[in-house]
Amino acid sequence: MNNTLSPSPANGKRVSAKERVVKAVLFDLDGTFADTAPDLAAALNHARAARQLPPLPLATIRPQASHGSRGLLKIGFDIEPEAPDYNALRDILLKHYEHNICVHTHLFDGMAELIAELEHRNIKWGIITNKPHIYTLPLMQALGYAERAACLISGDSYANAKPHPEPMLRACDIIGITPEHCLYLGDDVRDMQAANAAAMRGIIARYGYIGADAVLESWNAHAIIDHPGELLSLIEL
Repeated sequence: MNNTLSPSPANGKRVSAKERVVKAVLFDLDGTFADTAPDLAAALNHARAARQLPPLPLATIRPQASHGSRGLLKIGFDIEPEAPDYNALRDILLKHYEHNICVHTHLFDGMAELIAELEHRNIKWGIITNKPHIYTLPLMQALGYAERAACLISGDSYANAKPHPEPMLRACDIIGITPEHCLYLGDDVRDMQAANAAAMRGIIARYGYIGADAVLESWNAHAIIDHPGELLSLIEL
């Protein structure tokens, strides 16, 4: 069920429906557009096996699946980048993931239908992720959506990644639509921070990789949805 929060504009001015009509929807990738956790978990457990450790259950790894190799290695080995073995373990994890990037990964239920409806309405859509491009592009190609996206921005595409607004604003330049006419759907607080900094309306994908201790009301989002299809109710016809 929708939970619309609708924060007031920063300048205190009322914004008309015409000025806020949605012309584009932009998505985070891991935990929002696609359920990548099974393949990320497999990569982490491959690294654990290399150190003679038993596999962790997917349910344990899943909340960290949006946090990149650092988050995965933290939950898998309780180590930080300064640890002596960190780079070696990161290389094992990433090499396995690169060669097994879309074995069990799939779109979230309802996402394919949402994308089809956006395309039917001539609403542009694209991806803004912190995932490095070496993984973003082949994953989107394997899913069959790389050529359909109006933009495909990775964490290393520009000098700054989310929560910085640069990737959001670059996306707007690429698709030719100003931020106030964009929705951004993501499952992490940095997604909402980036959207707000770029003057986009941020939508929380509660179905994504969100920990049980997250206080979503503090993320300053425009709305919270539990299923991709609910996003359509936030788009003016």
